Amino acid sequence: MAAPRTTPRKLLGRLSLPERSFVADALRTETVGGVLLLLATVAALIWANVPALRDSYQSVSDFHLGPKALGLDLSVAHWAADGLLAIFFFVAGIELKRELVAGDLRDPRAAALPVVAALCGMAVPALVYTLTSLTGGGSTGGWAVPTATDIAFALAVLAVIGTSLPNALRAFLLTLAVVDDLFAILIIAVFFTNTIDFAALGGAVAGLVVFHLLLRAGVRGWYVYVPLGVVIWALMYNSGVHATVAGVAMGLMLRCTTREGEERSPGERVEHLVRPLSAGLAVPMFALFSAGVAVSGGALAAVFGHPETLGVVLGLVVGKTIGIFAGTWLTARFTRASLSDDLAWADVFAVASLAGIGFTVSLLIGELAFAGDAALTDEVKAAVLTGSVIAATLATVLLKLRNAKYRRLWEAEERDEDLDGIPDVYEEDDPAYHLRMAAIHEAKAAEHRRIAEEKAAERHGLAEVPGGAGEEGDRPA
Repeated sequence: MAAPRTTPRKLLGRLSLPERSFVADALRTETVGGVLLLLATVAALIWANVPALRDSYQSVSDFHLGPKALGLDLSVAHWAADGLLAIFFFVAGIELKRELVAGDLRDPRAAALPVVAALCGMAVPALVYTLTSLTGGGSTGGWAVPTATDIAFALAVLAVIGTSLPNALRAFLLTLAVVDDLFAILIIAVFFTNTIDFAALGGAVAGLVVFHLLLRAGVRGWYVYVPLGVVIWALMYNSGVHATVAGVAMGLMLRCTTREGEERSPGERVEHLVRPLSAGLAVPMFALFSAGVAVSGGALAAVFGHPETLGVVLGLVVGKTIGIFAGTWLTARFTRASLSDDLAWADVFAVASLAGIGFTVSLLIGELAFAGDAALTDEVKAAVLTGSVIAATLATVLLKLRNAKYRRLWEAEERDEDLDGIPDVYEEDDPAYHLRMAAIHEAKAAEHRRIAEEKAAERHGLAEVPGGAGEEGDRPA
């Protein structure tokens, strides 16, 4: 007896309705945050390059505040990088947890695509950077700089160019960035931790245990968790491990599955509250005090003249695109899955080029990788900006070429002719939907028949008027 034939699995197919709703909410907030991120970046470049303002930018960035006795007398720029970005990584931790227990990553077969694509999208840029730097005799210390994707910046580019990217590709980009963030924080924790204060690290771990036990006990109230989170963050910072690790750890502890009587899980509720703070304040403030680098003809030329900075640019523009595209193709090849019928490999390549926009985490890793060399740190920041702009420009061209097709797919995904709040494509197997549509079409047909009868009556009445309307015995008016 022949084995039953199975339908080949489709990559980047239509999202489930709950996943579509979640992705839409997340992307809406991230897009607004991305626009604020763009504005903050432009403000930082103006502030740092206008001669009359340049000194004040440096003064504000270097201004120290915080309790010195607790080891927290930090500059404003330092607070933005280590403090505010902990909020960003806290949200990233919740996103990852939700994906693992309730999203696409809970299914190993579905998780293969974003995980493999993200890993290839980090390994290839690191390889490109390392080869470029070694060839030019530069430092290999910045190998991790071009490995990150900035989802907020990428979505801001989509908002600016107005492309109607299908939901499946947007969700792929979002999930890819979540996995990307996880590996980025692992890179930061493992490769950029020099000395460890085990007493402070033990205190941070103890704080995380208390945090977890309070969650398990069902204790609620921001006045409990926010002070505890600040203490955990401070201990993690003083331990020598990058403080943003505390944010990810706390985010991963939140429950992201619903129980009886719950409309949303605690993780989703907290994410809904904190995401605007992350996207609207934490990330833009980090950009404001990290993106302020000198921009001139000479500075831009130097980006392409030094092996470290050239490696960053090539890693973002070439490495990211090739890595993500190759990872997606390999997943299709070795899992015997096929690409969705609505998409082509050109669409995957375009989204892969968009993932070359590495901004927030790339700037952070650049500061950590070259912490002892202020000049090289600024050059690497300029390289991140340059590479991100080139990647955004390339993605804009590629996506615009496909935008007519995307618009048709988007309209099909959003069509709701029965006005029940659910797109029609999700109801095609529901008999009740077809009955509603039949009633709608019958009502429209009855209305058209009524109009046709009225028009016919009007014509009949007009034909009965002797000589026709407007005539006076064939005499001119």
